[in-house]
Amino acid sequence: MDLNPDRIRSRLQDISRAVDRLRQIHAAGESAFLADEDSQDIARARLLTAMEASLNICYHVCAKKLKRVPETYGHCFTLLAESGLISSELGTRLSAMVGLRNRLVHMYWDIDYRQVYRILSENLEDLEQFGKEILHLESKPR
Repeated sequence: MDLNPDRIRSRLQDISRAVDRLRQIHAAGESAFLADEDSQDIARARLLTAMEASLNICYHVCAKKLKRVPETYGHCFTLLAESGLISSELGTRLSAMVGLRNRLVHMYWDIDYRQVYRILSENLEDLEQFGKEILHLESKPR
């Protein structure tokens, strides 16, 4: 069975919208972010949206292209990288971001918002790069 392009496009739009909003929050600066609980809440929600959409795509691709079910969320991106469906560097970075996702979901009372701001500063491009690499999957032989 082939990939579902509508599903992938829809999740990529979710990622794009989340990243756009996160960039707006980031543009206000770290001091403003750390002083504004609403911005922190929005950033947490948008990061979760982007990560969940990325994981949804990842699991879909693993099932359809690799016929495998990842053992963990982080393993999902590792499988794509090991199979050459995304770059190994991106797979490593996205696997690491899953740790933040888990903290945001399961330990929301103990979040280091300086770390969240660093993610906004340094890792939003990873989510965009994932989208670009996923769009090229149809042309990659398996």
